[in-house]
Amino acid sequence: MNPEASLAPYAAHSALSRGRLFEEAPPSARSDFQRDRDRIIHCTAFRRLEYKTQVFVNHEGDLFRTRLTHSIEVAQIARSIARNLQLNEDLVEAISLAHDLGHTPFGHAGQDALNDCMEGHGGFEHNLQSLRVVDQLEQRYGAFDGLNLMFETREGILKHCSLANAKKLGDIGERFIQRRQPSLEAQVANLADEIAYNNHDVDDGLRSGLLTLEQMNQIDFYARHSREVERLFPGLSGRRAINETVRRMINALITDLIQTSQQRILDAGLQSVDDVRNAPPLIAFSDGMAQQAALLKRFLRENLYRHYLVNRMTAKAGRIVAELYACFSAEPTLLPPDYQLGQAGAADANSQARAIADYIAGMTDRYAIREHRRLFLVDEGHL
Repeated sequence: MNPEASLAPYAAHSALSRGRLFEEAPPSARSDFQRDRDRIIHCTAFRRLEYKTQVFVNHEGDLFRTRLTHSIEVAQIARSIARNLQLNEDLVEAISLAHDLGHTPFGHAGQDALNDCMEGHGGFEHNLQSLRVVDQLEQRYGAFDGLNLMFETREGILKHCSLANAKKLGDIGERFIQRRQPSLEAQVANLADEIAYNNHDVDDGLRSGLLTLEQMNQIDFYARHSREVERLFPGLSGRRAINETVRRMINALITDLIQTSQQRILDAGLQSVDDVRNAPPLIAFSDGMAQQAALLKRFLRENLYRHYLVNRMTAKAGRIVAELYACFSAEPTLLPPDYQLGQAGAADANSQARAIADYIAGMTDRYAIREHRRLFLVDEGHL
């Protein structure tokens, strides 16, 4: 049975894909997009996500989200949306699972610090790094570097890109130059990411004590669903009440997104993936829901991501990344052999800098902390 037989004509079909960088025989018991998903799940970078920060550094608590649990949650939300829109669930899952593979340790603090370090060497951006991971850095197969993923999977991983970088990426960067859209599956994965991190950061913020219920009830979107929980379950409190509230928020966002996107797709009269690429963005919230989501995002930025305790950890994280980069740049022989490029002339300075960035970006939170100790602490435990 063809798992793609019931897809809409404007969904991504593996038989109509632009293919892989290196030609391979088609899989016999799964679709090409299923093969992509499986390769992503089995790759080293995916396993490392278990110990990379979402908001809270890994050692701060066992129940907070990591990049791995976040990616799984994004995939679950994205598949639900894709099924309702008759889109390719396997493609949207592959994109969702791979979208954070290039993230540094310590979340956005690590990325910002590494980007500052790489000024003059092309900078650092985690979306580009995710593509670099699947195209080059993973080394699992004898015939090619990377995972050799389908064009549509790679396209979905690269959510945004500057024109300067797009011009260096060949066909995968064309849409940024031509101002065209990616597949609907890529658009779904992008908004599923937003739904997941906004609402699950609320959950983690409350669990940590950095956010309070009094604060959350000042946000109409949260308060409305909290009142509904109280009406249905009088006297319910604690984690169960929070869980019931957050899941209703997620459901409201998903339902609105599906209904709004269905209407936009219908109005656009799509007949093919090419129609999708030439249309404006079609996967979207209603105006009212988009406003609610934006208010929640702003609240989290001001009250959680900029909380003084989070700032303390991100400041330390930034210093760790910056000091690791400076140390390896001054003395590349301290790098593992695979990342040493030998004597670097002017033409090779960018290559050595990029290799250092690859090494640091691939670290987990706890590995980066240990590596920093090994390089900077002089005692018997860290020689």
